[in-house]
Amino acid sequence: MKIRPKKDISPRYLFLGLSIMCIVLLGLSVFSDSFLQKTRSLFGKIITPMQEGMSNIGEWVEDRFEVFGDVRELREENEELKKKNRELEDQIAKSQAELTELADLRSLYSLDQLYPEYHTTAARIFSVDSSGWFNEFYINKGLNDGIYEDCNVLYEGGLLGIVIESYDSYSRVRAIVDDRSKVTGAIGQNGALCTVEGSLSTYKNGYLLATDIDKDAKVTIGDRVITSNVSDRFLYGLTIGYVSELIPDPNNLTMTAHIRTAVDFSEVRNVLVIMDRKQEVTY
Repeated sequence: MKIRPKKDISPRYLFLGLSIMCIVLLGLSVFSDSFLQKTRSLFGKIITPMQEGMSNIGEWVEDRFEVFGDVRELREENEELKKKNRELEDQIAKSQAELTELADLRSLYSLDQLYPEYHTTAARIFSVDSSGWFNEFYINKGLNDGIYEDCNVLYEGGLLGIVIESYDSYSRVRAIVDDRSKVTGAIGQNGALCTVEGSLSTYKNGYLLATDIDKDAKVTIGDRVITSNVSDRFLYGLTIGYVSELIPDPNNLTMTAHIRTAVDFSEVRNVLVIMDRKQEVTY
């Protein structure tokens, strides 16, 4: 197959053709102004709408870019506001925790003033053995802080429990509501002896039982129940609770009292530990 060589147009012919075109257009502009007007009018009708359309498209595209820019800016501002909101929430939570801590410390200070004869130290609960109630838990102070087994523990308005195990930097506490707890108490005007029995089941109903109260003891509703001086492990005079009900026993020799505890065992944070122990104190 033969390849035909390309024929280039001579520059002379191009120049000649362009010259003729210019002469023709020049002649028309001189002798036929109406033709040029029609031509301009025709081009105006075609070009002007195209120009307007392109201008409108350009404006629409520009508006879209502005909208996209605004959306991006709004998203960035929204993320920044969310970040600041989270920071504020963290600050509020921290402030609330600090206020709670301060309230606890003030409460412990007030409690400490009720027992000026004892040496005390504040401790924080960091672990709870049981669920729902603080019947056994751990505090963040131990032997290194002068806390030993049988140290009494206070909270809010009175007796919370007793240290049953002590280690170098922490201790284990058993509360008086625990089923294994028994506290010898004094009740009524004459300080009649009783046994305050720990029981989660009765505490859930709002009370502990104080048993073996002499039927002739002068006890009334609202009387304070304190730890007795004959208790072998609990210091004397610590508030256990208040009498809410009296029930005669079937033997007609004793009666039983319902005790509303001085401590709310559903939520405990900081406690006051008495560093003096019963065997070290002389009354």
